[in-house]
Amino acid sequence: MSIDVASLTLADVSDLVGKRQVSPVELVRSYIERIEKYDHAIHAFIRVTADVAMDRARAAEQEIMAGKRRGPMHGVPYGLKDIVETKGIPTTAHSRVLRDHVPQADAVVEAKLAQAGGILLGKLGCLEFAHASPTPDQGWPQVRNPWNTDHGFTGGSSTGSGAAVAASFVPAAVGTDTGGSVRNPAALCGIAGIMPTYGRVSRRGVIPYSFSLDHVGPLAWTARDCAIMLNAMAGYDADDPGSADQAVPDFTASLRGDLRGVRIGLLRHFHEEDMQADADTLAAMNETIRLLGDLGAQVVDVRARPLLDYHDCKLIISVAEFYSVHEQEFAAKFQDYGADLQTKTFQGAFLSAADYLQAQRARRRLALEMQETMAPFDVLLTASNFRPAPKIQTKPRDSTEFFQKPNITAVFNVTGNPAICINNGFSHDGLPLSCQIVGKYFEEAKVLRVADALERATSWSKKRPVLRECAS
Repeated sequence: MSIDVASLTLADVSDLVGKRQVSPVELVRSYIERIEKYDHAIHAFIRVTADVAMDRARAAEQEIMAGKRRGPMHGVPYGLKDIVETKGIPTTAHSRVLRDHVPQADAVVEAKLAQAGGILLGKLGCLEFAHASPTPDQGWPQVRNPWNTDHGFTGGSSTGSGAAVAASFVPAAVGTDTGGSVRNPAALCGIAGIMPTYGRVSRRGVIPYSFSLDHVGPLAWTARDCAIMLNAMAGYDADDPGSADQAVPDFTASLRGDLRGVRIGLLRHFHEEDMQADADTLAAMNETIRLLGDLGAQVVDVRARPLLDYHDCKLIISVAEFYSVHEQEFAAKFQDYGADLQTKTFQGAFLSAADYLQAQRARRRLALEMQETMAPFDVLLTASNFRPAPKIQTKPRDSTEFFQKPNITAVFNVTGNPAICINNGFSHDGLPLSCQIVGKYFEEAKVLRVADALERATSWSKKRPVLRECAS
């Protein structure tokens, strides 16, 4: 039996499987059929792991029918950004450099999702090594935005993770975030994506970009979906030097739709002064502010440092650390890197130890200042981006743009705070818009509560793109 999965959220799928109204085997078959029908235009998947998925689905079905369901992720399919290592399954980081790389062990996050009974449906495209731009000279085709495949960039670097969820190829996916790489694809693809507090989710087994800025987080249709997945992903890992030994709450427990008494600091200057958002984005943010007030929250303007301060700090740290990861391979396999990444990687060779240490000192000051700014509030609010999805560039792009234009999401990689991006409307030409909600350290539950309340009060997260069927 084929199931219409197009409108299902992760929470819907989990509920149907838990009530035995849908078989995990039927569910996997339906998602694979949808991928085969539509992904030739979107290129979300590098590799569909059909055999692995069917084996896990049969095992899940047997356990669930025997009354041994492990939890909400049991029997639920998901996809992994192809920077998350998988035992016996190639992990390429969307690069020719790793086209033959087959890991000998699963990343911790994949092991935890498998232990929770989740079903790996495949490996998803991304920007090369999570750092390049979407150019045609990478190892696999560029991922396209399901809302407009002719127009749309998906946001980087978890391009396939955002596109796969938005196209309903999977109900949820794992991404990584060093400067917005979970939240930007979520924003531009009209879904939800949360970057947990630095150290909340283990990065062990995830191909690194920047050791001190990398996060791992879920992408799904709603904040509730993200909460369910984060329950399975989070936890202390003594073998990850950045992991935090913090208790993991039930992130779904606070999702009740009521925001009475919640205090929200509005970082308006990020998207109105430091960089100028377009008219659609500003209108969507104003409507979001109004809705939060209607839901009982108190929204107050607040100021932080200018975006450029965070941008410069993040760039120096991430470029230096990226070069340190790739220095040997870069010399040995220079020709296998895409042209955009060749240019970006080179920059790290020109940074001194003094540059790097000064940036890390500046980062500490910025992080402390942000905690002071947040102190009177439960969460902060700002836009996710300055405009909806841009067009994919077919010609070689100017790599220096990356170093010149700040974004809003990278602010919270510098500070390490948890942040979620959710859909808050659509542009005049039908592309998704998004807002960003930021919390104090290890207070993901408050972030998810505010995001969930906004989603319940609107129909934004229920809208789906119309896909075009195409031949293989």
